[in-house]
Amino acid sequence: MERRSLLKTAAFTAVAGLLAACTQMEDGNDIVDIAASNPDFSTLVTAVQAAGLVDTLKSDGPFTVFAPTNAAFAALPEGTLDMLLLPENKDKLTQILTYHVVPGAVTSDQLAGQRVTVATVEGSTVHIDGRGGKYGTGVRVNGANVTTADIIASNGVIHVIDKVLLPK
Repeated sequence: MERRSLLKTAAFTAVAGLLAACTQMEDGNDIVDIAASNPDFSTLVTAVQAAGLVDTLKSDGPFTVFAPTNAAFAALPEGTLDMLLLPENKDKLTQILTYHVVPGAVTSDQLAGQRVTVATVEGSTVHIDGRGGKYGTGVRVNGANVTTADIIASNGVIHVIDKVLLPK
């Protein structure tokens, strides 16, 4: 009996998550709206605002954003984030943030089993490995793990990553 309740709860949770994702699309929540509504992205939202990229990420797109969490930003060397948020470093911050954005909406099922190099909005490339292997069944981007995939926005897709990507 307990197992049946557990399965019902799991099924309900999955359906609720699906409905929530559909609601986001119907409401027209764009990439910035979704990020701003999630406390795990407060640092990213602050950085996007400081770089003047809000209007760009609210535009039609579509975009694929590899979105670092607050913990990913906190793992940068001490003082790095504070330095990047200074007005005189806006160009460097913009370069780093646009390195996390790929033109087009790319979902994890399109990446599964593939290893590709993709141009970013910043102009250089990221290496995406969706083959799993020794890192499990997930997707990796330049060594960062995608911890949550396929957050659908009205203007693209967000994939949550556990590291800040730095262009070379």
